Amino acid sequence: MRAGSGGSRVSTGQPGRRRYFITPTGVFLHTDAILDYRAEGTYNENGIRGLGVKGMRVSDFGWVWAAKGWDADGELGEMRLLLHATDPDVLEARLGRPASQGCVRIPAPMNRFLDHHGVLDSDYELAALSDQRYRALLRPDRQPTPLAGRALVVIDSSRP
Repeated sequence: MRAGSGGSRVSTGQPGRRRYFITPTGVFLHTDAILDYRAEGTYNENGIRGLGVKGMRVSDFGWVWAAKGWDADGELGEMRLLLHATDPDVLEARLGRPASQGCVRIPAPMNRFLDHHGVLDSDYELAALSDQRYRALLRPDRQPTPLAGRALVVIDSSRP
């Protein structure tokens, strides 16, 4: 999958594996109702940093309905939709094909760009004025774009 103009390759939900959802398409709002977090950079049992290196932003879009990738009938289930980096040493080279558990995986440079410029942070900037949790999450060296929004649009570029 490839993001729009000025974008990068991403990985989305992989079919056929148990507990792997097909990334839902649509518009998903990134509001201050859910606080994002930062990757710890820890390795899982497979020696992979699933959310990327320490400090990478993990944007949380909440619980969404998605097709269960392991169910041939397309049964729906709830999954947590995240936008996050991936392991730069192991998985980043594989971006561009379905591989995630339903999240949208992006390369570290795109993660840093979105985080530094607050592209999805219009609600977060407002919340940070009165809530220390949001101030602590936002990078102190950020340069927010005046065009910041709060919507992630997910399309399936493989469909005609």
